[in-house]
Amino acid sequence: MKKFFLLGALLTSSLITPAFSQVKSELQYQVPNIEVAGFAEMEVVPDEIYFNISLREYYQDEKNQKDKVNITTLEKQLIKAVADAGLPKEALSISGVGGYQNYVDKKKKPATFLEAKQYELKVSSAEKLDGIMSKVESRGVQYANVARVDHSKREEFKKQVKIDALKAAKVKAEYLLAALDQKLGKVLEIKELDENLYFPQPVFAKANVRAFAAESADAVQDSDVQYQKIKISYRMQAAFEIK
Repeated sequence: MKKFFLLGALLTSSLITPAFSQVKSELQYQVPNIEVAGFAEMEVVPDEIYFNISLREYYQDEKNQKDKVNITTLEKQLIKAVADAGLPKEALSISGVGGYQNYVDKKKKPATFLEAKQYELKVSSAEKLDGIMSKVESRGVQYANVARVDHSKREEFKKQVKIDALKAAKVKAEYLLAALDQKLGKVLEIKELDENLYFPQPVFAKANVRAFAAESADAVQDSDVQYQKIKISYRMQAAFEIK
């Protein structure tokens, strides 16, 4: 008796649930409506380029380990070069400090510790880096490479892309209803479905960033650099009343 009652309750529940879900969906807006998704994308050229630069001490006479050029001298050269390029002090910051053991002849001379420092430099274009690095002793530059790129108006662009995606959703709803001789009413709901931000690394067409070149600043030519664009895309969903 109890078994039959339980089975009957389960069957009744399975029949009611789909119907209840349908009623809930219809009552959500209380009016005939249409839901659509709109997509928009924007591509922008980066105007913020972040370089990683590493300086390290060295000996002018490597064989005899004499006349060491210390990290303080190299750092002063870099700071002055940044200032001469018209960049603010905040454009250059220390990102790391370290060093390495320099071995020449273990039997005759002990190993010496040479200090190294890493920096992050923010510039608006790679051409700036050419002039800056040409004023630093090339033997003291361990490397200089791109860390990341960004855009100063990224948040403004994100807002605009969202707006464009929402407008695209409205246009889609309008032409779909027009095909059925219906008109679009007021908006009932707006949802942000997904966000996609793509920040590529620059692609260098020609390697003119002279981190290791012993050239004067006047001799440095402009870098031939092609950048992949930053891509910002959004998908927005909107529900509208059908008049």
